[in-house]
Amino acid sequence: MHADEPDLDVLLIRRLIARRFPRWAGLPVRRLASSGTENAMFRLGADLVVRLPRRPGAVADVARELHWLPRLGPQLPVAVPEPLGLGEPDEDFPWPWAVYRWLEGRNPVAGAVAEPEGLAGDLGAFVRALRRIAPRGGPPGYRGGPLADRDEPTRAAVAELGGRVDAGAVTDLWRRALGAPAHTGPPVWAHGDLTPGNVLVDGGRLTAVIDFGTAGVGDPAVDLVVAWNLLPAAARQTFRKAVGADDAQWARGRGWALSIALVALPYYWDTNPALAENSRHVIAEILAEPG
Repeated sequence: MHADEPDLDVLLIRRLIARRFPRWAGLPVRRLASSGTENAMFRLGADLVVRLPRRPGAVADVARELHWLPRLGPQLPVAVPEPLGLGEPDEDFPWPWAVYRWLEGRNPVAGAVAEPEGLAGDLGAFVRALRRIAPRGGPPGYRGGPLADRDEPTRAAVAELGGRVDAGAVTDLWRRALGAPAHTGPPVWAHGDLTPGNVLVDGGRLTAVIDFGTAGVGDPAVDLVVAWNLLPAAARQTFRKAVGADDAQWARGRGWALSIALVALPYYWDTNPALAENSRHVIAEILAEPG
C-alpha cells in the first residue's frame, strides 16, 4: 500500500512473539484483512491481536495508544483496545509494536447499516463522552487544528483527481466549509479518525471503537465525520442531536469529511479499494445534501 512499507507476514509475527512474549509463542497466527492504512493486524490465538506500524509515520502512534488508552477507556461507554504488551524493535522489525486484547464485533459498511438510528445514538454518546474527559495534558489531535490548515492538500487532491470528481462542485463545497466560524472554545478530546474501519458493531449497535493513534485535543468537529462516512442521511440528525453540534461545528465536520475523502482518494484509488470506495461514498453523500 505504501512505498516505504516493510514486508509483514505470519512467519515474522511468530518470530517476534517467540522472542518478546514466549508465553504466547505456541498460539496460532493469521493476518486480518483490513482497510487500515497505518497499521497491520494479526490475530494471535483466540484472545489477542498483534498490531504493527506499516510505515514510519505511524510509529509514534504506538506510544500514544499505550499511554492514553488505559486513561481514556474507563471513561468511555464502549470498549476500546486494551494494550497487553509492548514489542521492542529488533533485527526483524525496526519499530515498536504492541499486543492487545481481542475485541469482538465487525466493521459496519456504509450504505448497509443494520440499525442506523441506534448506531447514530451510540456514536453520539461515544463522542460526547470523549469530549467530557478532562483535556489536561492531552496531546494535540492529529486533526485537531483549524480546517483552513487543510486547504492546500485538499485543493491539490481535487486537481489530481481531475475528471474523476465534479471539481467545481466539490471546490464550492470546500470553500463554504472554510467559511464556517472557527472553534473558539477550549480544546477537547477527539478520536480523530471515526471511520467504518475503526468502529465495531454487533447486531447493528456499537460495541467498540479502535485505533486511537490520531486521538488528542483540539477542535471536536473532526469526530463528526462519521455522519457522512458511515451513517445514512436519515440518521444524521439523530447523531447530531446526541453530540450536541451547533451549526458552525456541523459545517466544520462536513468540511473535515469532505477534505479527508478528497485527500485519500487519489492516493488509495488503486492500493486500497475499500478506502477509496468509502471516500467516493462520502463525496457523493455530501454532494447530495440540500443547500
